Amino acid sequence: MKYNIVFLCLVFFSSFISAQDLSTLETKDIDSLYKEDQFYFGLTYNLIGKKPSGLSQSGFSGGFHFGYTKDMPINKRRNKAIGIGLGVSLNSFNQNIQITKDPNGVESFQLINQDEISFTKNKFSTYMVEMPIEYRWRTSTAENYKFWRIYTGFKLSYVFASSSKFEGTPQDVNLKTIDAINNLQYGLTIGTGYNTWNFYLYYALNPIFNDSAKIGGTVIEANAIKVGLKFYIL
Repeated sequence: MKYNIVFLCLVFFSSFISAQDLSTLETKDIDSLYKEDQFYFGLTYNLIGKKPSGLSQSGFSGGFHFGYTKDMPINKRRNKAIGIGLGVSLNSFNQNIQITKDPNGVESFQLINQDEISFTKNKFSTYMVEMPIEYRWRTSTAENYKFWRIYTGFKLSYVFASSSKFEGTPQDVNLKTIDAINNLQYGLTIGTGYNTWNFYLYYALNPIFNDSAKIGGTVIEANAIKVGLKFYIL
């Protein structure tokens, strides 16, 4: 709930600012071809939301995001735009759910009892193609490359590969594919900052796993929350 409140506040703030028109800009300064087509890359700390009882994270769960965004201005000043991008995303989640497969390929999920099982690593990873769609507000001009920005939007991702790794007793378990991963994932995003450095937040609207992923008969409804920095390069 607290993540939803923070996100809604930021969206409201961005909408308020974008509604303000800076009248000091002279008409001669407007370049009818000016736009902010950009490469982006991001580094995030990945959290698990809506955690089932007993699930905990340990170590660093990281994400790397890289892609390109096409900018389409929607006003005369060209400081408001719609951005549509395409990129890739690599994510890991270190936590205490052990994922295993039986000889028939049926997956099972169980919380690790650290009093009975010792381990040095337990994580699952996802590799995605992603398409961010953004409403973009900025203070830039055709001559000014250092500016404030607030980009809010929606991101659609397709998981094209996944894996799981457990290192511990009684034996290591490595899975190249997790069948219970939701291949299609989507969520809300916001990025805000000045010049190259920008705070970034992603909040998933659907679970990481599908309904076949259960612990003790209860579906794992955990979702992904990614917090970090996003960098834009012209």
